[in-house]
Amino acid sequence: MHHRRLADVIDRTGFFLDPVIAVTAPDEGFWTPNGRHRLDAMRRLGAKAITALVVPKRELAWQILALNTEKAHNLKDKSLEVIRIFRNLMEETPGKTEKDFSYYLEEPSFVTMGLCYEKNPRFSGGVYNSFVRQADRVLGRVAAESPQVSTRKSPTMILELDEKVAEVVKKLKAKGFVSPYLKTFVVARSNPLRFMKEPPELEDLIKTIRGKVDRFNVDKIKQSDIVASGGAPDDD
Repeated sequence: MHHRRLADVIDRTGFFLDPVIAVTAPDEGFWTPNGRHRLDAMRRLGAKAITALVVPKRELAWQILALNTEKAHNLKDKSLEVIRIFRNLMEETPGKTEKDFSYYLEEPSFVTMGLCYEKNPRFSGGVYNSFVRQADRVLGRVAAESPQVSTRKSPTMILELDEKVAEVVKKLKAKGFVSPYLKTFVVARSNPLRFMKEPPELEDLIKTIRGKVDRFNVDKIKQSDIVASGGAPDDD
């Protein structure tokens, strides 16, 4: 899946900027300890050659993980990076739709989450990202209607939902429940996606979850319910 997506991006942009790392193989030819997806993507596009950084010491192949010390983007960092790209594209390509440059964004959900993080840097995005990723879709309408913000309503709806979830969490804590997963538990308990064959539009899904959160009965919750839910901690 990754190299297919990468091949599509290379094909659309017409650029290949990141060389693979190559070391000499024991008998003849080369190994690539870092760049297999890029190699497969270029093969998929019919390339006969690829730019590589050739390192004569073959032991580099076993040291490559130690050399990859750059911190991977977490959800917040990646979402904020994507929304900056998205906004620049809106300003530079008036009249275009999100579909016209969706391959720059990787997933449309990063735009929604980025807008949430811009409005609230302390937003617990990991609690909501699962259903946002499943239900968020690339919009076909003109994305440059506003040079400042996306025309999406979902970020405001998610932040309002987060406030309601926080109210339920406060009630759970008042009843003596202690867990780093309380927000995750409330949202998972209110999320109907697992019962649906196809995810609805994101805004419709948020409305459904919001309604369930509004009716959330903390008196029916047991500590074993929260323990069984597991999941990621509420804070990114």
